Amino acid sequence: MDFSGSDITIIAIVVLAIIFLYSGIKTVPQGYRYTVERFGRYTRTLEPGLNLIIPFIDRLGNKMNVMEQVLDVPTQEVITKDNASVSADAVAFYQVLNAAQAAYQVSNLQQAILNLTMTNIRSVMGSMDLDELLSNREKINDRLLHVVDDAASPWGIKITRVEIKDIQPPRDLVESMGRQMKAEREKRAQVLEAEGARNAQILRAEGAKQAAVLEAEGQRQSAFLNAEARERQAEAEAKATKMVSEAIASGDIQAINYFVAQKYTEAMQAIGSGPNSKVVLMPMEASALVGSLGGIGQIAREVFGDQAAPAPRPAAPAARPRSTPVVTPPVTPTRES
Repeated sequence: MDFSGSDITIIAIVVLAIIFLYSGIKTVPQGYRYTVERFGRYTRTLEPGLNLIIPFIDRLGNKMNVMEQVLDVPTQEVITKDNASVSADAVAFYQVLNAAQAAYQVSNLQQAILNLTMTNIRSVMGSMDLDELLSNREKINDRLLHVVDDAASPWGIKITRVEIKDIQPPRDLVESMGRQMKAEREKRAQVLEAEGARNAQILRAEGAKQAAVLEAEGQRQSAFLNAEARERQAEAEAKATKMVSEAIASGDIQAINYFVAQKYTEAMQAIGSGPNSKVVLMPMEASALVGSLGGIGQIAREVFGDQAAPAPRPAAPAARPRSTPVVTPPVTPTRES
């Protein structure tokens, strides 16, 4: 099939149109931003999806990744404020917020962020003592994040996190810190033991004090009760003596016999309970005691005259044991003048 000159021209125009359209259609994947340059000058940024540019006039500049990225900061030596040398490494997370600024405001973006982070790590950690450095890692991270983010903001970069991964003091310094920690813990244990002993002594003293107070209170209460008992006993004895005296005054011989027999029995009990007594010879039979009472009654009749009632005569005594003979002492009667 023969093609005329006009057909060839049309085919060439169609092919050029297809090539032109293909060159002007640009597809941007999600998470990326493409910059567009016209004659070498930045004009706009292509968003994710299908975009059109002017072929042969516009061209793609930089393909920027706007997803959050991680940058590993290598280990470096840091001199602390108290002249201790430590090794520290870190990790930084950043995200491109403005593709044009990240593409045209700084060259080699990752290297710039890396050097900026390393410099600020030495600056921040060098302004702290070793103890503060080891115990305040969160504070170090916050200060690094603030400083690095402020420095990288003109580049269209957002530093999301800066984390210190590891801090390694020298081996001899670690051993010294271990000995210091051990001594501190031993001192703390001794202080706690001394405080425990002191508290125990205080508690024992308080207990002894309370016991002494309670004992004194008990003794006071006991003395009060004993005094009250003696008072009641004295009142009872006084009342009994009064009643006996009234009975004697009225000529009741039985009351005299009861009173004398009671005192006689108490005297016998006192003699038998003496600590120095070894052998005691006394009339133990009831008939001997009644006989004594009869003698006392005879004395009362002689004293009060015939008005007193006659005392009962004692019964015939039973057979006395040979080992304990009863001896009645002679009584000299008295007459009224």
